[in-house]
Formats: sequence, structure tokens, C-alpha cells
Amino acid sequence: MIWHCQAFNELTTHTLYAILKLRSDVFVVEQNCVFPDLDDIDTLPDTRHIYALKDNQVVAYARLLAKDVSYSGYTSIGRVVVAQESRKDKIGHVLMKNAIKETLKLWPDSSIKIGAQSHLERFYQSHGFITVSDPYMEDGIEHYLMTRMTDVNS
Repeated sequence: MIWHCQAFNELTTHTLYAILKLRSDVFVVEQNCVFPDLDDIDTLPDTRHIYALKDNQVVAYARLLAKDVSYSGYTSIGRVVVAQESRKDKIGHVLMKNAIKETLKLWPDSSIKIGAQSHLERFYQSHGFITVSDPYMEDGIEHYLMTRMTDVNS
């Protein structure tokens, strides 16, 4: 498996298509959630796209956001997704470790805040995130706000 972390303008059209297809396959089709995935945040100069290629296919992806893009005073990791056929390989944990590492490398002085689907709360807790909100609904799916301070071991 090969990991990449790139800005939008560094992505090839084939890679971008594969990323958007994976996000659509999971968030729109599998989770039956209609939401504005193409929100212009992908193209911001500081946004980074971390993804894994296995057999030339994108099998895992996350979007890394600079401070104040999603949450005031925080960086963020979003659009975290693993292809259904790759979940048995526990790639999600490797994805989060790499996403956290890259986020802290890019923005070392900022804590991370995420909007986590509630059924993944323990997954994110295992990566140092702490639940900081009551459950709330976003796009028809229950979520929690969670934070990870910069001094947590990566």
C-alpha cells in the first residue's frame, strides 16, 4: 500500500476521480446520505488530501484542513473513508494515524477538532480524540464533536 498527502493541484484527474467516487460510494450510496460533498474546501490552498493506493485503487482517504476552515481555533480531519472491501484490513486505523501525523506536521501548534459519526466514537477515542459535545444530527446521521490536543502521543 502506498500513502500520499497532496494539495488539490497536485492530484491527477484520475486520482481525484477515484477519491470522489470513493466518497460518493460510501457517504451517498452506502450511508444513503444526500449532502453537498463538493463544497469548495477540497480546492483551498492549504487543504491536503491523504489517501492510500492498493493495486492502483484508492482504498482509504481523508481531508486535512487548516486552522479555522471548519472550526474556529482548530485544524480538522474530515471525509474519513475506507473502501468497503478494505475495512477488514483495519486500514482505517492506519489512515487515522497518518492523517493525525500529517496534520500535526503541517500545523504543529493547533489541536484537531472533528465531527465524528456517533457509531465511530470509540474508533476516534482510540486515536486520542475526546468527545466534547452532546450528540447532534448532521445530514441525517448522529455525530459528536471531538477534539485531540497537540500534546497527545501520535
